[in-house]
Amino acid sequence: MRLVTGLLVAWMGIFSSATAAAAQPKRPADSPRKTVRVAAVVTVFRRNSHAEMIAGRLIEGYNLDGKPPLPSLKLASLYVDQTPASDLSRKLAAKHKFPIFKTVEGALTLGTGKLAVDGVLLVAEHGSYGLSKTGQRLYPKRRLFEAVFKVFEKSKRSVPVFTDKHLSDNWNDAKWIGDTAKRLKVPLMAGSSVPTYRRQPAVDVDRKRRLAGVVAVGYGGTESYGFHALEMLQSLAERRRGNETGVVSVRFVSGDDVWKAAGKLYDDALLKAALNASQKRRWADKPLRESVRKPVLFSIRYADGLRGSMFMLSGTATEFTAAWRYVGKDAKPIATVFELQDERPYSHFTTMLKGIEGMLHTGRPTWPAERTLLTTGVLHEGFLSQSAGGKIRRTPHLAIRYTSRWNWRQPEK
Repeated sequence: MRLVTGLLVAWMGIFSSATAAAAQPKRPADSPRKTVRVAAVVTVFRRNSHAEMIAGRLIEGYNLDGKPPLPSLKLASLYVDQTPASDLSRKLAAKHKFPIFKTVEGALTLGTGKLAVDGVLLVAEHGSYGLSKTGQRLYPKRRLFEAVFKVFEKSKRSVPVFTDKHLSDNWNDAKWIGDTAKRLKVPLMAGSSVPTYRRQPAVDVDRKRRLAGVVAVGYGGTESYGFHALEMLQSLAERRRGNETGVVSVRFVSGDDVWKAAGKLYDDALLKAALNASQKRRWADKPLRESVRKPVLFSIRYADGLRGSMFMLSGTATEFTAAWRYVGKDAKPIATVFELQDERPYSHFTTMLKGIEGMLHTGRPTWPAERTLLTTGVLHEGFLSQSAGGKIRRTPHLAIRYTSRWNWRQPEK
């Protein structure tokens, strides 16, 4: 067990040292930058897919309207794993004159046989893929990463890679991706758009304070949107005094057991504060037992004693909200809404893309890859706990220590 933990800490060093040494990159508007050629490797490219929301902005601008401002990134090539009738890639390629390749290798080499781009966007979200035994979507992230890494090995050099959302549907593949990125010295960044966008009120965890508890509330699918809620929670937790020390256990709780766990597995006052932060709740005047038919709780215990609670409360929650409390007798809940733009152009992807730009220009992750490694592991362990009837999952492999230098700031309207 010590060997596993030691190896895990060792491969994370490449990210920790780079992240700790780097100041937060400037936004593209702050100074002129060279154009970075990017290969996009995606599962599907249809309207409102994550591929369009991220890679599409490279050709249609931050507002997806074909007008400036545009990122300082050029879409040099595209690989699309599935092309249903709703596919937009062929139409956009004809309009904007970029090539689509039949293989990942072709997209990264531009047909030359050697790496010919400055960065990679890997967006494996959406598409027709099956489910794992635990009910997680089997997006081909490892397969696509294997193809990307193969080009790096053949070319004997690497470029920065951003991958959307969690690293994989399972821990083994996520760790393999991290291990291989370290071996090949690949600057790696991943994650959710939710932590990057607007908050009301504009608050964040004080790095000088210790946290007693943190709660995140989300809605929608347990995996697809539950990941966003976990990243939201982790983007707060990682700032606490002492920095991140890892997770020791995860438990999945559902149904009436969620309400019975109040005061035992979570701080009920924090849950109420997080819910009340939203002005868009459905059935806010009804008891939660009546408004939320299928509540879900991921109960997370950190190595330093912090208690994290991620709730999925479809039926009343319509926004991502969070609340936390510092250590101290008189510490009151602090709560905020992590806003999203729920219509085009979905500007929360713009704020995420600006963070990606910083990484592609500097080779240093704007926010830590360890955050997404940890949330990937917690998400998978939650599903394993669900499969085991809600039993506690001990997680020594999630002893992930890191220090985040990323500072959120309120985007301009």
